[in-house]
Amino acid sequence: MVTLSEIEVQAMELSESDRAKLASNLLSSLRPILDDQDDGVAEALRRDAEMDADPSASLTLEEFKRAVGR
Repeated sequence: MVTLSEIEVQAMELSESDRAKLASNLLSSLRPILDDQDDGVAEALRRDAEMDADPSASLTLEEFKRAVGR
């Protein structure tokens, strides 16, 4: 059996784009147990839909780090 730690190590070897897709798929699989009325969940869902509608509006991790000065 594969452990969560092993999956995490493999996932971190994926490209940013593939990790984002994986994260989105995992979050989508949890929707029945998450409360869409929760402000954080609602905001995450809004941003996910926004990125799907216009991928050019999103930033890579490196672009974000440069923007916040890290």
